[in-house]
Amino acid sequence: MSDLTLETMPKTKDFLVAIDSDGCAFDTMEIKHKECFIPPFIKHMGLQGVSKYARECAEFVNLYSKDRGANRFPAYLKALDLLAARPQVKARGIKLPALTGLRDWVKRETKLGTKTVVPEAEKTGDPDLKLAAAWSVEVDNTVAAIVHHCPPFPMVRESLTMLQDKADVIVCSATPFNALKKEWEEHDIAKYVKVICGQEVGSKKEILAACLKKGYSPDKIIMMGDAPGDKAAAIANNCHYFPINPGHEEASWEHFFKEAAAKFFAGTYGGSFEEALIAKFDSLLPEVPTWNT
Repeated sequence: MSDLTLETMPKTKDFLVAIDSDGCAFDTMEIKHKECFIPPFIKHMGLQGVSKYARECAEFVNLYSKDRGANRFPAYLKALDLLAARPQVKARGIKLPALTGLRDWVKRETKLGTKTVVPEAEKTGDPDLKLAAAWSVEVDNTVAAIVHHCPPFPMVRESLTMLQDKADVIVCSATPFNALKKEWEEHDIAKYVKVICGQEVGSKKEILAACLKKGYSPDKIIMMGDAPGDKAAAIANNCHYFPINPGHEEASWEHFFKEAAAKFFAGTYGGSFEEALIAKFDSLLPEVPTWNT
């Protein structure tokens, strides 16, 4: 990886491959949410009395539902809303934070991250933003302390090597840049990508839109990811999507390496081939919580 940013990155190939990181290139979704996000969530939001249900709601939203891979702030707000609706929580009389200030900020801010919520909390003095900022800072610090030695999925390195002569490759993620840089450099695969785009750059939809402005044709851009938000970003920009199926990541990367990449570069990826992959992906993540079915 060079010192380029998305703004300064030149278009050097006709094709562009955008790759998500957590849960797509790296098997880090489970450890990050279960060990780094959820314990501070319970602590800062005062959910100790319903910790079992708070954990269940947070895991469902962030790992096992169609919200998998969403930005931390809207995702954990949704987990809080699911928690509020549970009869066990109502029966215990636990008062959950409304976080109105955070909800308003999420609606008006596109670059949702620690680096934006902290100064906003300081500027406004909003107690909800202060709470969210404290949680987000602790999450980042815990990730930095805990998440090590998590190598990329099998066939990721081989795929990145194969792509070098054929496409410009970027990381397109909702994770903070510093965490992404650390993980990609730790495993010596940052050298295969032109730019690492984290949450500070904008949403994945915005990142792909910025790439289109560089002159790439939409049918020569493919987004690789493990979450519906990755698919939505690709569709919003009329680009292709290759799903890394949750629970079947190794098979997905092998399929990309052995068959799908060649179809993409040959211009035959779209249509029934892509549609079948997306249909399979869509079937893996439910919308309705398991406790409501």
